Amino acid sequence: MTLRIGIVQTTTGIDPAAEAVSLAAAIAGLAVQGARLVFTPEMSGYLDRDRRRARTNVVDEDADVVLAAVRAAARAHGVWVHLGSLALAVGGDLFANRGFLIDDKGEIRARYDKIHLFDVQLPGGETYRESAAYQPGGNAVVAPTPWGTLGLTICYDLRFPALHRALAGAGATILSVPAAFTRPTGAAHWHVLLRARAIETGCFVVAAAQTGEHADGRATYGHSLVIAPWGEVLLDMGEAAGSAVIDLDLDLVAEARGRVPALAHARDFTVVTA
Repeated sequence: MTLRIGIVQTTTGIDPAAEAVSLAAAIAGLAVQGARLVFTPEMSGYLDRDRRRARTNVVDEDADVVLAAVRAAARAHGVWVHLGSLALAVGGDLFANRGFLIDDKGEIRARYDKIHLFDVQLPGGETYRESAAYQPGGNAVVAPTPWGTLGLTICYDLRFPALHRALAGAGATILSVPAAFTRPTGAAHWHVLLRARAIETGCFVVAAAQTGEHADGRATYGHSLVIAPWGEVLLDMGEAAGSAVIDLDLDLVAEARGRVPALAHARDFTVVTA
């Protein structure tokens, strides 16, 4: 079976209303090109490291204009959308970094809150403390689609192979990794980590990414990727914002897992100190 997917690579800013219009238009354009399932990046609606300003702009699900616009676009154009993630108010002092799987009727089929939070100081001096504004999720999520089961992750989750193996073990054949990777970490690790996750699990990996210079002053790496289950890079969108479509031969999942059945060979073990 072949599935045509669409990828949106954005330079998200600090105006959710503008991002809502842009995303809806991108989904419409990809639907015209035959995409059945569209993927968008992490923080598709609002990207802002100014925590004080964010507290006046981040709202709950019911009030989020981007979520409403994407649901309407999915319904209008008859496509499924993995809305990579949004910053959402969930009560208390912290936000959720939450992704959504939306079906072709505009209904929310799955939600996933990012489990692993990016708290690092990079060698070039950049410091990120995602835990200062976001609460971590506690559940890994897989969701059925007409083309197989989708495993949901977000950005920094990429560095935790046990999560991706668990998703594959729960039936995922496509892993989605929406991201806003920094340029230093992207240049060093983005391609190799995504290829590794595909090879380890025998899954397609779809990674829609943020790119460019953002209104809040940060810069992201871009290079939205689609990786085949054997590890080949099928699509690399480079650094320009835009969208693309690509056809996935879904039979390649069984082929890759048949050639190296690592998922079936996994065993429990105990670590001991010699």
